[in-house]
Amino acid sequence: MSDVKRANKRAQKAKETRRRILAAALELFVQDGYGATNLQDVADKAGVAVQTIYFVFGNKRTLLKELVDVTIAGDDEPVATMDRPWYVAALAAETAEDMLRPYIEGATSILERVAPIGRVLEAAAASDPEVAALWSHEVDPRYVVQQGAAKALVGKPGARAELSVEEAADVLYGLLSPELYLLFVRERGWTRERWERWVGETLRAQLCSTGGGS
Repeated sequence: MSDVKRANKRAQKAKETRRRILAAALELFVQDGYGATNLQDVADKAGVAVQTIYFVFGNKRTLLKELVDVTIAGDDEPVATMDRPWYVAALAAETAEDMLRPYIEGATSILERVAPIGRVLEAAAASDPEVAALWSHEVDPRYVVQQGAAKALVGKPGARAELSVEEAADVLYGLLSPELYLLFVRERGWTRERWERWVGETLRAQLCSTGGGS
C-alpha cells in the first residue's frame, strides 16, 4: 500500500471515529442531559477509549460546540451556512417569492436537526458560563444569516415596496427560529409539511407584495 493510500485510510478512519463520537454525544446529551453525561459515557456509546475523545475534542465543552456546529451544518465540512449550495441557490432566485420557497426548505432542514439539541444547549449554557462563552458573539450568527437573506430579498421583484432590510431580517429571524419551530412541531404536533406551508404563507404575507397565497 502506498503512503498516500495509507494516509487516506487513516484520515477516513479518523473522520468515522469523530462522527461516531458526535452521534453518541448527541444521543446521550438529548436523552440524559449535558450535565448528567460524562465523557466516559460518550466513549462507551461510541466504542472508543475516553482518551480518544480528549485527543480529538479536548473536553466536553468543545465536544458540545463541535456537535452544535455540525448539527447546524448537516455535515462536518468546514463550509459556513452562507456558503452552502442551498443558501446560495435560494438567494440567486429571480423574485422574492421564488427565493422564499427553497430558503424555507433549507432553513427547515436546519431547524429539524437543531431542535433536539436546542434545549440541551440552553440548559448547558445556563449552568456553565464557559459553555455560554463558546458562542459569545456581538451579533448572533443566526441573525447574520437571516440578514444576508433579507438583503437579497428586498432587492428582488415582488418584495414589498416599503420593506427595509432590517424589518425583513427581523421577520425571518423570528419566524424561522428554533423556538417557534419547536412550539408548532414538538408542542402542537405539526408535520414538517404543515409547518413549511404555514411559515411560507406567513412570510409571503409579511415580505412580498403579492401577500400570502400558496
